[in-house]
Amino acid sequence: MNRTGQATWLRIYIGESDQWHRKPLYQALVKFFRKERIAGATVLRGVEGYGSHSQIHAAHILRISEDLPIIVEVIDEAARIEALLPTVREMVQEGLILTSTVNVEMYGHRDQTAPPERTD
Repeated sequence: MNRTGQATWLRIYIGESDQWHRKPLYQALVKFFRKERIAGATVLRGVEGYGSHSQIHAAHILRISEDLPIIVEVIDEAARIEALLPTVREMVQEGLILTSTVNVEMYGHRDQTAPPERTD
């Protein structure tokens, strides 16, 4: 992916209990994106939400939900995301898949050979 410029943001809303070949769907998606060499993937776990069935799923101390909302996000070049969408649609049986054009202001990582910066 380019360090700056336009890219496509893919957001996938699913439930924590959703499965793909007997494994958590969010894990399967991340493995798929890594195999396809997408720039990066992030999984976010929601504390409360509801979807198309309007059933509220929440993480409360008095009640533990087994199906909290999950968001899987990736950002990469538009053509790379577009090429993945048929497989993503196949994997996500129930949920929401969104794409959006975004401006990447910075994309990079620390040099792994450089020592970490001191904060004192």
